[in-house]
Amino acid sequence: MKHYQLFIDGQWCDPASNEWFDTMNPYSGEVWAHIPRGNAQDIDRAVMAAGRALREGPWAKMTPSQRGKLMRRLGDLVAENADRLAEIEVRDNGKLLAEMGGQLRYHSEWWYYFGGLADKIEGAVVPIDKPEMMAWTTQQPVGVVAALTAWNSPLLFVAWKCAPAIAAGCTVIIKPSEFTSASTLEFVELTREAGFPDGVFNVVTGFGTETGAQLVSHPGVSKVTFTGSDAAGAAVYQAAAKTMKRVSLELGGKSPNIVFEDANLEAALAGVVSGIFAATGQTCIAGSRLLVQNSIREEFVARLIEMARTAKIGDPMLPDVNIGPITTPPQFEKVLNYISIAKAEGARCVLGGRRAAGEGLAEGLFVEPTIFVDVKNDMRIAQEEVFGPILSVIGFDTEEEAIGIGNNVVYGLAAGVWTRDVARALRMTRALEVGTVWVNTYRAVSYMMPFGGIKRSGLGRESGQAAMQDFLEHKSVWISTSDAIPGNPFVLR
Repeated sequence: MKHYQLFIDGQWCDPASNEWFDTMNPYSGEVWAHIPRGNAQDIDRAVMAAGRALREGPWAKMTPSQRGKLMRRLGDLVAENADRLAEIEVRDNGKLLAEMGGQLRYHSEWWYYFGGLADKIEGAVVPIDKPEMMAWTTQQPVGVVAALTAWNSPLLFVAWKCAPAIAAGCTVIIKPSEFTSASTLEFVELTREAGFPDGVFNVVTGFGTETGAQLVSHPGVSKVTFTGSDAAGAAVYQAAAKTMKRVSLELGGKSPNIVFEDANLEAALAGVVSGIFAATGQTCIAGSRLLVQNSIREEFVARLIEMARTAKIGDPMLPDVNIGPITTPPQFEKVLNYISIAKAEGARCVLGGRRAAGEGLAEGLFVEPTIFVDVKNDMRIAQEEVFGPILSVIGFDTEEEAIGIGNNVVYGLAAGVWTRDVARALRMTRALEVGTVWVNTYRAVSYMMPFGGIKRSGLGRESGQAAMQDFLEHKSVWISTSDAIPGNPFVLR
């Protein structure tokens, strides 16, 4: 049984509460590790440590190039430990080893990319219109950053949030989900091995009301970056506003995956399956609404059901398994509840719709891949994020109708478009009210590409050069080169 500690100011330490809680394997139902139960006292220690590192320690004196070298070293260490970290994530959240292994092997690229950007943060000399004045701008780290990560891809979110923050010169306190804290605690040891000074990285685990809320409201924190549900994001936004913190929110989605009659249907079928059943549907970018042109709807859905039936459910550690368990007991109950809601609303279940049963599944939190047809876009199953392997099928006739249905939700994270018509693809990318549009592909991400949503899907962007701006403050500098005394000191110069 693994017994973890908090990581504060470069040291492992017991929580102030002297309490731990269990973390469970969602496949086996077994408790496999104990996670420290942090509280406000631990948060205060972590914020103080991060503040000292930011302003007084070796980190404050490092050049941007030196920071970049440390980040690239960290990337190397993650690459060396990718398989071990992936297995820990699977044990904690039940996602496929193939999925988490791919994420962890790709994780290093964020540290390499943003490590390369660390010494590319530049200001500008302004040819100011005032005589005998010099003026320029510079960019400085925003301060101590609170990074609150979700349970579905813990270390991927650590990279998305912390790599640009560290490149900007900030220090961070990571608060992972209480359901999936182990991999973050394992990761942070690598930051010490890479040579990061004490206090640059800190991890405080625990429950939202005891640690997350304290971190968001702490006056020593300058910036909050959060991934989670839109309801939780709204609460974070409101709490952070009381102390005027900067906030980035990567929240939920109800993404339309739109298939036109001229699409490559084989590719579209694979893209739809990937969009909703990969990661057991537990992803903010899940293509949970399939919009398919009515001229091909019946044929497409029949083929989709046939393909989805072949998905193997089981032990996520096995290479031939396609669908693993739901990560947490509350989420498992939520998914089953939405199946009941959809049936009560009049949607017709043509695949799945039950807790999965079979050999090796009895102890796990498994839900069958589920497809609903006869769905209207105003139904709850089409409007609310389920975060599970539940697909709603909605027909449309025209491009304009597809756009209207696609945009008629409170979310705006992502969308997929399947068509061979380049002009149509360009029109759709302009018209869809989302942060990311995939054309003839789905679930593609990169450290180079900004990611984030609009509407209730959040604020700000992660990854790409755009992410750096959320962790930098712009400062304007004015210097007079004149020895003359101003004529009237009471007027604006």
